[in-house]
Parts: sequence; C-alpha cells; structure tokens
Amino acid sequence: MSSNIILVVLGEPNSTFSELLFKYFKSPIFKKNRNKIVLIGSKKLLMAQMYQLKYNFKINEIGNVESALLAKVNIININFKFKKAFSKISKSSNEYIKECFDKAISLIKLKKIKKLINGPISKIHFLQKKFPGITEYVASITKTKDLVMLIYNEKMAVCPLTTHVPIKNVSQHVKKRKIINTVNKINDFYKNKLRKKPKIALLGLNPHCETTNKISEEKEEIIPAIKFLNLKRNNVSGPFSADTFFLKKNIEKYDVVIGMYHDQVLTPIKTLFDFKAINVTVGLPFIKVTPDHGPNFQMIGKNKSDPASIFYALNFLNKIK
Repeated sequence: MSSNIILVVLGEPNSTFSELLFKYFKSPIFKKNRNKIVLIGSKKLLMAQMYQLKYNFKINEIGNVESALLAKVNIININFKFKKAFSKISKSSNEYIKECFDKAISLIKLKKIKKLINGPISKIHFLQKKFPGITEYVASITKTKDLVMLIYNEKMAVCPLTTHVPIKNVSQHVKKRKIINTVNKINDFYKNKLRKKPKIALLGLNPHCETTNKISEEKEEIIPAIKFLNLKRNNVSGPFSADTFFLKKNIEKYDVVIGMYHDQVLTPIKTLFDFKAINVTVGLPFIKVTPDHGPNFQMIGKNKSDPASIFYALNFLNKIK
C-alpha cells in the first residue's frame, strides 16, 4: 500500500546526506521500521559514496514502488554522470536534483503517497534566486499556495511567519490574514496528524513588542489576529517579546511558537534541540519533511556527521499514518 511508503529524494550529490542515511540503515532501528523507504536518486553514485565511506549493504533497485521491501534499501534509479563520489555542484547536478524531485512528485500524484523526505540542497546554486527556499520551490511544482514551515520537536515546534524574506521586507508581510491562515494550518496539522490541539504563542515583531513609530505591527496586525483566532476557539497567546520568550517555563507551556521572521525562531530552536528537529512543510497534500541540516560541505567524506536529524525525521514519519 502507498500509505506505508516514504519517498526520499537524495538531494545534493555533494553533501553528507548519504552518510547520515548509511548510519540509519546500519542501525537496529531500521530493521523495526514499519514503512518501506524508497530512495530516489543515482544508484551508482550512492554505491560510490558507500564504498568511499566504508559501508557495505545491498541496494534493492526497483522500477516501481509496489516492488519496495521492508527493511531494505530500495531505490528508484535516476541516472547521473559523475567523476568522483563527492563532486562539486554543477549544471548537471542541478538537472539531476530537478529530475529526482519531478519523479517524486509524479509518484506522489500517481500512487497517492503521503510521505516525502528531501535531502539537503544548496539553495543558492539549485534555486538560482528563482525561489527563496525549497518550501517555495515545492509549492511551485505542486501548485500549492500559502505553505507553512514548521520546525518540529515534540517538546516544542516553531514557525516563521515569513520564511526566506530579507529583514528589510519582513514588516510588509506581517498581516492579520497571513497570521490567521498560518495558525489554522498548524491547528489542522496537529489535529489530523498528531491528534492534538496545540497551545500556540505568537511573538511580536518589534523589540519588547513596542515601537516609537506611528505604525505598530503588534497593535494593527498581530493583536487583532490573536483576538479573532481566540473567538474561533483557538488556543493562542501573545504577542510576546522574543528576547525573553525561550525560557524553560515557556518551552514546557507551549507546543508551537510563531515568530515573525526566520532567525527569530530558528536560532533558538536549533540552540535548544541541536539536530533533534525536522522541517515539516504544512499545507501540501502530503507530508514533506527535511532533516534540519544543510549539505554541510565542511564534513563531506569524513564520516563524522551527526545523524540525529534523519533518525528523528524517519521516526516521526513512522508515527504518522
């Protein structure tokens, strides 16, 4: 059945992602995995990276997801020409990544697969400034609007209202309607996938939620949004000042913190939970999860990278139907 398949787009060829996957596949946890994991990428490249990193296990190449086996490394091959196991980013690697994504999305649509993990990608090179991030790229190829980025840990998750927007433009996007839509999508996700009604905190935009200007985003947009949401029986509090919010008492009290811009919430959660967090794209007709790390060019080939995030991602998807 397609409901127990996890597609994994291998992503940037020049990254530590394959190393992290190898560590998962060699762990006892993999044998207990209740989902069939299907990699989408180059089998030859994966084997070359496996050989260089000194891992050894069989790769089950399949032509369709119906042939996938439990506790096996299944792969749908996407051809890619390369000279070295870990080679520099190029035009051909960008084309390869696009082909992997296209294959994954076509399988999701055709087979009604509900779970996707994408490996890290160099946004500067692959997206070439056409999209601010992978979230927006996936929104484009799936023709989905208003996606929400949720950086999830079971103790607390965070969400930037604006994702990869330059700081000078953030205030233009802090709008009542956008806040309401974001909260509604997070509530739906928690209700439908995690069987929980979340307690949500909203941060302010300005230091101490105050401004000396005539325009106050807190008074004009954030507070009216909170009042409207709570009239609809949501559990939303705020706005809180970001500089003092991430204390132990608040982490224990709230399930989700919505900040107004990217680093306002991503910096604290990465500090608090290290690699034990995942990027969940909320609002797609399927669940897309990205491990919370980039290509990590400095550690390529060293076999010393922390695999915690890919373990967390796969364990998370195992719990969701």
